[in-house]
Amino acid sequence: MLSILLAAEPVASEAAAEAVPTMGLLDSFIPIAMLVAVMGLFYFISIRPQRKKEKELRKAVDAIAVGDKIVTIGGITGTVANIKEDEVTITTSIAHSMITFKKSAISTIIKRESAD
Repeated sequence: MLSILLAAEPVASEAAAEAVPTMGLLDSFIPIAMLVAVMGLFYFISIRPQRKKEKELRKAVDAIAVGDKIVTIGGITGTVANIKEDEVTITTSIAHSMITFKKSAISTIIKRESAD
């Protein structure tokens, strides 16, 4: 009886192998294409606009002048008093406290209005 069961097993597995369709080249390409499409969509929705914003801020920081009002990433507001290579000194409050920090800490620049 055992020999009958063992002999029937290969026949059943061969039938199961024939019933399962194999994936063709196109069928295996579709999931990869979908993944690439999602990654491309993610790039255009989130990464590209962020880089554009960073580039605009970098241009504005490079064009900063004495007298411009700025806001730092920490929320400190003040007027630019001195500019060095990579540092900015601002005056804050009525007591005119002087604070020096890196240009990379600037989050917003409000250009001073020229007196025409």
